[in-house]
Amino acid sequence: MSSVHADSTNPVSASRICSSGRHVEQLQKELFDRISSQYETHYDDISSRSYRSKFIYGPVFEGIDFSGMKVLEAMCGTGQTTEYLLAHGAAVTALDISPQSIESFTERWPECNAVCASILDSGLESNSVDCVVVMAGLHHLHPHVGDAIREIHRVLKPGGYLCMWEPHSGSLPDLVRRLWYRHDRLFAENEASIDFVSIKEEFSSLFSFEKHYFVGNFAYLLVLNSLIFRAPLGLKRLYTPVLMKLEPIVNMFQGKLLSCVALAQWRKL
Repeated sequence: MSSVHADSTNPVSASRICSSGRHVEQLQKELFDRISSQYETHYDDISSRSYRSKFIYGPVFEGIDFSGMKVLEAMCGTGQTTEYLLAHGAAVTALDISPQSIESFTERWPECNAVCASILDSGLESNSVDCVVVMAGLHHLHPHVGDAIREIHRVLKPGGYLCMWEPHSGSLPDLVRRLWYRHDRLFAENEASIDFVSIKEEFSSLFSFEKHYFVGNFAYLLVLNSLIFRAPLGLKRLYTPVLMKLEPIVNMFQGKLLSCVALAQWRKL
């Protein structure tokens, strides 16, 4: 188990999270608890795991040796990234506000520590982890993305990594995404893409920005996000091989304007 623990001396307690922050996280907790079964079926099948392994983990974790590292898998769900982290030698602590998610995580990964708490106020010790991993979680937190990043900065050791991937603003897919979010019951009302230009300006004195990639096209949409398109799993298995071969070819040419997500690796100064 990881030796990362709750910090009893942390001056910010859960009771002091602003009412807006509590409302935002409650929206997301209720949403995930409602769709958790569907979510796991689509996002944790062999096709989606293959997509993340090939197109997300490689770039976003590039150059990091996880051997012996204390890694916080924040907004973890049931721990879809945990297998990769453990296989590369990390000691993983999971963090999620949903008791249902933490229960499922613990059943799935009993060798890991798990904390049921808010990413806005984790209660973990300051300067206690080597890396924080957030896989498509921050865009669920508007308007409190900055608050979450400040909490991540607090728990990271100096020189520690923040690795994340999120839908980003300033792209053509984001124009479609905005309309989709308004009408699809799979999304909460506060969800929006991340403006990486603004958050990099906001946190330029706290982090160095090591890597940044724009990726995601056909396989991202129809393989990883098959739930959003209500694709039957039988059909998904048929088209996945073709789209997985097409994805890297399109990635080479699409750039920020046509990509669906941004991958970022930051380091605490």
